[in-house]
Amino acid sequence: MTRQRSRRAFLGAVGGGGLIGLAGCLGGDETVTVLSAGSLATAFEDHVGPAFESETAFSIEGEYYGSNAVMGMVTDGTRNPDVVVSADATLLRDRLVGDHTDWDLTFASNKLGLSYEPETVFGEALQAGQPWYELLADAAARTVAISDPEVDPLGYRAWQAFGLAEREHGLNGFRETVWDRVAREPEEPQLLAGVESGARAGAVVYHNMAVDHDLPFEPFPPAYNFADPDRKDHYASASYTFEDGTTVEGRPILYNATVLDRADAPAAGRRLVTFLAEHPELLETAGLAVPESLPRATGTPPEGIPT
Repeated sequence: MTRQRSRRAFLGAVGGGGLIGLAGCLGGDETVTVLSAGSLATAFEDHVGPAFESETAFSIEGEYYGSNAVMGMVTDGTRNPDVVVSADATLLRDRLVGDHTDWDLTFASNKLGLSYEPETVFGEALQAGQPWYELLADAAARTVAISDPEVDPLGYRAWQAFGLAEREHGLNGFRETVWDRVAREPEEPQLLAGVESGARAGAVVYHNMAVDHDLPFEPFPPAYNFADPDRKDHYASASYTFEDGTTVEGRPILYNATVLDRADAPAAGRRLVTFLAEHPELLETAGLAVPESLPRATGTPPEGIPT
């Protein structure tokens, strides 16, 4: 089945009544509050948000942090958004499903790699074909940045990727060496600011983040870019242990969203989640991937959410 036919079937299923019912529940000037993974800040603000408002007349009010931090804000009551979006689908399910919601929708994927400033020694060597791991092992401290692994899946995926690369390329001690040299950026949306300013040569990011900043992107090989669902068992052989002692295994990059049980605007929130499923072209323009297997719901989704 082609993606086009799959999307048409989905729209036919939800268009007959579910979305009409939702539209009737929405107020005239409603705002949907979104607490999202930081890697989707530009996707929501520049792509999804304007299109959603144009189609529905309802605006998005977004806040963007590392996904682990996002889950903590929800569970401790610091934030009460309508919609929560995670860059690690399992993280959202483990932390929110049961106590804060009973469903989620997986809607996009991504790949991990290096974004870089081409007019640096590091960037020029990377473009010339020198392996990234050789460059990173020889780079001066803080030449390349990663996200904080304690608050962000992008950060702990960097640790996992370094470990998988060490095995893949026979690089004894590689992960520990580079871990001591990379800079850690606590705010994911600011991760590439240092590359743009010239303060750093590169950063470990998702593909869409490089697209956001119009910077070159060197994807990691499938063995450690976390983009291949058929390699899930291989990815799971790498793990990261948080400071509190909990451990997270590597897994394919999947974005998911849910509407909280305590949402102030639940109907508008569900309309936004459905909108994400309806418009893969917006997500792909923003640099994300939407494979044929998506969208896909888990749990007990409400009417209008694809299952």
